[in-house]
Amino acid sequence: MKIAIYPGTFDPITNGHIDVIERASRVFDKVVVTIARNSAKTPFFSVEERKEMIKEVVKNLVNVEVDAFEGLLVEYALQKHATAVIRGLRAVSDFEYELQMALMNRKLADEIITVFLMPHEKYVYLDSSVVKEVAGFGGDVNNFVPPFVATKLTEKLKSLRSKG
Repeated sequence: MKIAIYPGTFDPITNGHIDVIERASRVFDKVVVTIARNSAKTPFFSVEERKEMIKEVVKNLVNVEVDAFEGLLVEYALQKHATAVIRGLRAVSDFEYELQMALMNRKLADEIITVFLMPHEKYVYLDSSVVKEVAGFGGDVNNFVPPFVATKLTEKLKSLRSKG
């Protein structure tokens, strides 16, 4: 069984992420979408909230599971018996960082390959930070995230505004 890990913060998951997940699910027997806990970042949504959103939007993909991890990606991939790590590339600017990470991961675990997938060109400009910024200013994010995620963004923003 060919298992791939698709790591990210997914804060929140976007249509671009979903496009990459769908593409990976056609190539691999199993895709584990995993939320990387990164102490250097302060996420907008909790890990549990992000897992809930991802599970909802990939529920029709029977070979996709959702998880979270902390630590080295290659160690997690080995624990999951994965053969590959999926990374999305939107633009040339992503490539330098992703290449550096892929080469480091190869040094740590040569048996894990990195597979770069490009989302559909209509999503190349899209990232979670931009979506949060647009939503924060009251903009319509329905073209960028699934309806379930748009609703969660609106609820979260209302909750934060009512607290402070």
